[in-house]
Amino acid sequence: MTNEVLSEVAWRAGWKLGGTVASSPIWASRPKTRGLVLDVIRSARSISRVELAAATGLTGATISEVVRELIGDDLVVEAGRGAPTGGKPRTMVQLNPLARYSVGVQLERNTCVIVVIDLAGRQVARTSFQGVATMPPERALPLVAAQVDALLATAAVDRDRVLGVGLVSYGPQDRRAGVLLTPQPTEEWLDHPVALRLAEALGLPVLLDNDAAAAAIGEYWMGTVDPRSTYGCIYMATGIGGGVVVAGEVYRGSSSNSVEIGHISIDVNGDECPCGNVGCLENYAGPSALVRQALATPGLGRRLALDPTATDVLTEFARIAAAANTGDAGARGLVEQSARYLGHAAVTMACLFDLEAIVLAGPSFAVAGSIYQTMIQQEVDRRLFARRAHQVRIVPSVNGSDAAAIGGAVLVLRSELTLGHPHPQDRARAAGSGEAW
Repeated sequence: MTNEVLSEVAWRAGWKLGGTVASSPIWASRPKTRGLVLDVIRSARSISRVELAAATGLTGATISEVVRELIGDDLVVEAGRGAPTGGKPRTMVQLNPLARYSVGVQLERNTCVIVVIDLAGRQVARTSFQGVATMPPERALPLVAAQVDALLATAAVDRDRVLGVGLVSYGPQDRRAGVLLTPQPTEEWLDHPVALRLAEALGLPVLLDNDAAAAAIGEYWMGTVDPRSTYGCIYMATGIGGGVVVAGEVYRGSSSNSVEIGHISIDVNGDECPCGNVGCLENYAGPSALVRQALATPGLGRRLALDPTATDVLTEFARIAAAANTGDAGARGLVEQSARYLGHAAVTMACLFDLEAIVLAGPSFAVAGSIYQTMIQQEVDRRLFARRAHQVRIVPSVNGSDAAAIGGAVLVLRSELTLGHPHPQDRARAAGSGEAW
């Protein structure tokens, strides 16, 4: 990891190199090595020092010293003896899941999901609520902060062990500044410092990231895909987004607004999209598009009890998906048409990045996933340029409708693994009144 990357990540964490991080010889000397060892322990669940050396290529002496440091920091514990191998049984080590926690907040256009996960990635608490779309950010963000505080209290999570908050939302966005670059859900949200304001309200570091990118990296953490693979994620909530992960790292592009497949053009003569493009995929295959199409189909909107004045697109879309799953021909036709469009996008994504798998994540796939998975797989199998070289598997998310929120929390945990940050109490002091990550 270059000094430039380290500097940027440390800046987002509310520190400066040469300050809290660099002043500690443990944390400054080999954060990448510590991160590598900790990540291998996490993936293996239980592993000996000898196996760690073989898996990482590090010397036995280095492994022993790093593991001793990790145990001293309460991140790793010894966990009994391994199976006999002809000599002295090896002492196994594993993560201490209760050593650290992180919070993931998914801020959708009209829904907010909050999760708390432990160091092993296990979800320990969850809540959700609606209404943020009707509020300006000055009212919505304090409400989100109050919900986070209540969830941590209800789950009896020691706040001193909370690393921070991963706030994930739609794009475009400026991750470094912690602002959304879109006037959604209202103009008041454009350029509002959402990460900084939430950090101030919570007294915790806040990392802003794209919901689809977060969902993608969450699948890596939870073991859906081979950690060495190159895979994609299509994320569908109210809108459609995408993410690509290469060997455990999210592909970012020049401004971390990459793989926005919802805004690739599938009709050069199509209607103009608010994003500035024309004929965007989202306007043909997204949940809002399907609700509009259902309402425009004679008799279908009434049969499905759709509300033409509703602002909760996900609930209205769920009615269409449920009807499609039970055999309603009109609803099924709309979902299958959406799936074919998404199959087109999946082929494009796989061709651009030579993917091994594509994960379908998000609340909209959670209610109609089987139809989408089958049809997207068919499109990819038939049309992919590299189909004779290898298959691209279309798989459902293990995190379901909460994929983005869980991914946001995972991104915070990964900062622990990558940089080897000190104890959260030190980070809170470094962050002052609550600095954006």
